[in-house]
Amino acid sequence: MAAVPAGSWHIGYDGPEAYPEDGEGPRRTVTSPGFLIDRTAVTNHAFAGFVEATGYLTEAERIGWSFVFYAQLHPSAERDVLSLQTGSPEWWLPVKGASWAMPDGAGSDWRDREDHPVVHVSWNDAVAYAAWSGKRLPTEIEWEIAARAGLEDKIYPWGNELVEEDRHRCNIWQGSFPFDNSAEDGFLSTAPANAFEPNGYGLFNMVGNVWEWTADSWSASRPQLKAMRGGSYLCHRSYCNRYRVSARTSNAVEAASSHLGFRCAADLSASAT
Repeated sequence: MAAVPAGSWHIGYDGPEAYPEDGEGPRRTVTSPGFLIDRTAVTNHAFAGFVEATGYLTEAERIGWSFVFYAQLHPSAERDVLSLQTGSPEWWLPVKGASWAMPDGAGSDWRDREDHPVVHVSWNDAVAYAAWSGKRLPTEIEWEIAARAGLEDKIYPWGNELVEEDRHRCNIWQGSFPFDNSAEDGFLSTAPANAFEPNGYGLFNMVGNVWEWTADSWSASRPQLKAMRGGSYLCHRSYCNRYRVSARTSNAVEAASSHLGFRCAADLSASAT
């Protein structure tokens, strides 16, 4: 884990790229005690250790299906696509058997991507893992402070330019979403949890790769929805310009999909390092 010092910080954004309906603004000053946060999202390897030690079954495993992005569906799982009225976009397929252990459905295996972020984990699953590991989920304020790494008024964890000198800094969609991904950043789906350069606090992939659960509810009026941060490999400016440090979205506590993961935090007095 990395230590984030106590201090006063500017968070939030109400500039031209903001989604006002998401409540990512206004820009404001907050104070925070120091805390610890995982340098990477929790990986498949780490989550497998939790499952082996506890016998835990994720909600996707108990329910029997999860959402898989259509272009990732393993050929062996084509027969497992369910005919459910989910209300989700056509590119999200409800796939029987899809879970953290078989992220693309039957025929796929987490062992082929041990160092990638675990996905298909619900908020409830993430809380269970965090408790087992002696940690917790970060608050939204903690997450944003950590993502900014001391940089004032920047759009991304490294600055304001998405691509610097033809060098990609995160794993997002390139091309025309959702049917043409040129993968110029090197990845069609998830990347290893420590891919790309870390930010100033030594944290990897604070934007892009996978959405990350936080401890907080989306709003006081909708506590059943939990806030997520960071965007994912499916984000694209034309559809979901939320791979920014201030951007936020939400999902139900039991929701799971192939682009949703988490990282943990802890109080600075904790012994985890």
